Order: sequence, then structure tokens, then C-alpha cells
Amino acid sequence: MYRLCPETDADTPEVEALLDLCFAPGRTALSSYRLRDGVPPVRKLCLLLRSGQKQTDPLLAAIRYWPVRVADRPVLLLGPVAVHPTAQGEGLGGFLMRESLSRAAAMGWERVMLVGDAPYYGRFGFSKLDHVEMPPPTNPDRVLGLELHPGAWVGVRGAVTRETRPEVLAGLAEPGAPDLRSSCADVEVTKDTPHARDKHQLAPSHSAADR
Repeated sequence: MYRLCPETDADTPEVEALLDLCFAPGRTALSSYRLRDGVPPVRKLCLLLRSGQKQTDPLLAAIRYWPVRVADRPVLLLGPVAVHPTAQGEGLGGFLMRESLSRAAAMGWERVMLVGDAPYYGRFGFSKLDHVEMPPPTNPDRVLGLELHPGAWVGVRGAVTRETRPEVLAGLAEPGAPDLRSSCADVEVTKDTPHARDKHQLAPSHSAADR
């Protein structure tokens, strides 16, 4: 049994330590971080898994989301997602992916993107976005997208830019910690099936060139 909670400001130092442990030095120099600078994350989708019910129990996994824009359309930028080395292979990363994407769809988000390995993220329905450009240096083969609503990526192409609209940023202001903590829940996690496909998939009728 694990404890699933949204991330609050009080969790941030611990999450940053987990990311430092899981990723190579210099991770903050990646292009995706330039899109996050000065922009609040989507707090209700930034989820944590702990090994027990207490705030002091070890943090095992975390996932984060930020708002960006492509062709003036709102897009969720997924990442980073990290699992503590001692808990890898237990399905925690896959659980956070599925749970957060389900919540994103329920909140009305239509499209998600990330920079990552297609063979892994393809399990969750992500595929290459041929006409969406991340800031350099980014390998275009690693720019992947997912539709939470059929057709959401059709005709959406161009450079990925920071979210700067004041009304959007105001809406992303952190909810009170008690409000976020009230949505914590105990969950069971099973190991991922290697070839399982998530229910959220890019509509197969649209080729990569259409996106």
C-alpha cells in the first residue's frame, strides 16, 4: 500500500532531491526547464507516492506537469517523472502516468506532450510529434504527444512556448496545502505489464504528419 498525494511547496525540496538522484547532473539546463522558468506547475497533476501514510515516510516516486502553448493552443508538458532506485520495477512510474493522465482528462485538458523515449512512453499512447518544435537542443525523435480528446493534436504545429497568459497563471496559483492534502489516498500498485496499452491513446486515424 502506498500514499498518493499532490505535491505541495513543503514537498518540493524532497522532490528536487529525488530528481537529482535519478537524473544526470545538469538536468536543469535541458530545454524543457526553460519552458518552466517562472511558470507555476499544474499542482493538481503533480503527484507523489510515499511508502506510508505519514508526511515523513520516504518519497518513492513523483510526476510533474507544466502548462505550455503550441500554436497558441494550451498543452500539458509532462515531466519529469522519477522513481527512487530502490523502488524501480514496481510499477510506480506507470501508475503515476496513468493516474495523472486520467485526472488531466477529467480536468478538461485535451493534449499532452513530453520529451522522452518512444518505446517506453508508447505504452501509454504517446507517439512522435513531427511538426512540434521544442527549444534546442532537443532530439526531435523524442518529442512525443498524446491526445486526451480525439483529434486534439490535429493541425497543431509549431514551436513550444512558455505559458504567459495572466489569467492562466493566476488559475495555477497553488491551492492551500490542506486542500491538496485532503485529496490524498491510499493506493495499491501492481507491476506494469510490459506490453499493456493505456486507455488514453492518440487517435489511430491521424498520421504523425497530421499533428
